[in-house]
Amino acid sequence: MSKLGNLGARLHRGEISYDFIGHRKIWYGISILITITAILGLAVRGLNMGIDFQGGAVFTTPKTSVSVSQAEEYAKDASGHDAVVQKLGNGALRIQIAGMDTQQSDQIKTELAQDFKVDKEKIAADLVGPSWGDQIANKAWQGLAIFMVLVVIYLAIAFEWRMAIAALVALIHDITITTGIYALVGFEVTPGTVIGLLTILGYSLYDTVVVFDSLKEQTKDITKQTKVTYSEIANRSINGTLVRSINTTVVALLPVAGLLFIGGGFLGAGTLNDISLSLFVGLAAGAYSSIFIATPLVADLKEREPQIRALRKRVLAKRAQAASTEDLVEARTGAAGDAAGEPEDATPAVVGPRHQPASRGRGRGGRPSGKRR
Repeated sequence: MSKLGNLGARLHRGEISYDFIGHRKIWYGISILITITAILGLAVRGLNMGIDFQGGAVFTTPKTSVSVSQAEEYAKDASGHDAVVQKLGNGALRIQIAGMDTQQSDQIKTELAQDFKVDKEKIAADLVGPSWGDQIANKAWQGLAIFMVLVVIYLAIAFEWRMAIAALVALIHDITITTGIYALVGFEVTPGTVIGLLTILGYSLYDTVVVFDSLKEQTKDITKQTKVTYSEIANRSINGTLVRSINTTVVALLPVAGLLFIGGGFLGAGTLNDISLSLFVGLAAGAYSSIFIATPLVADLKEREPQIRALRKRVLAKRAQAASTEDLVEARTGAAGDAAGEPEDATPAVVGPRHQPASRGRGRGGRPSGKRR
């Protein structure tokens, strides 16, 4: 069995553990810092919305030796708008012009053909009206809102409302970070981005629900015992599923990283960036929020309940009483050892065989006493 497998087994059995709940303020601080950075990125740079949301046109040229920067100048001169140009794997160029009037597409196409010195018919044009873009954006927001509502209702029924709130906070955390990364990187937001967001939200919930299910099983009749607190069981649940979450996240990130870094970066398939970036960032953020945000937040909310708070007091009082009793026993043991004139942990010295005196075991006149053998 591998070292990681041994580690996972020991974590699951509770032989070793890391105090995630005890350090929750650190995780909250890190998450708040990352979220503020993402919000600032959204406020300062904004999202680079694709033509599917703004309307515009996409022109695809045949293989050409024209550079990306030169193509951007050609497109700007022809349309009067800033253009986003991507180099495709076959040497062709994809020129996206958002916010332009689609009625100008023929004129722009003609000017681009002259600049690139190619036949006009070899340049493909895809047009999207602004009304269509508004409909796509509204549908995306509606789908996201419906998804959130259904998730909260399901978790409230299957588990409890505190877990539903914690999962909702974790989802908002993941969405904010992913959109903030999009704003900072400047990648284009397309319908593929929305699909990626919905996909990673489901994945984030998967990890969260796994931990919540373990927590629900281990906290049945928790108030009937005085050995562990709710937070300690929550921490045990995280540790028990930690290696599983890491394994599933790494396995899911590997193909997405291939799309993002090899397909979009090395091979130049820029159209893969919109969905692969959202998947990559969202998967990583979802795994983080399931461990460091959702479960610690549930523990915080549960510890506010009167019954759970009273349980915590009983557990701590019992531990304090046990510790004082142990100290008293140790003190008495030490006092007894001092009274005997020996240290408390002294051990008898080992000596050789003891020879009995000659007078013992013999009768008068030097004859052996006792029965004959």
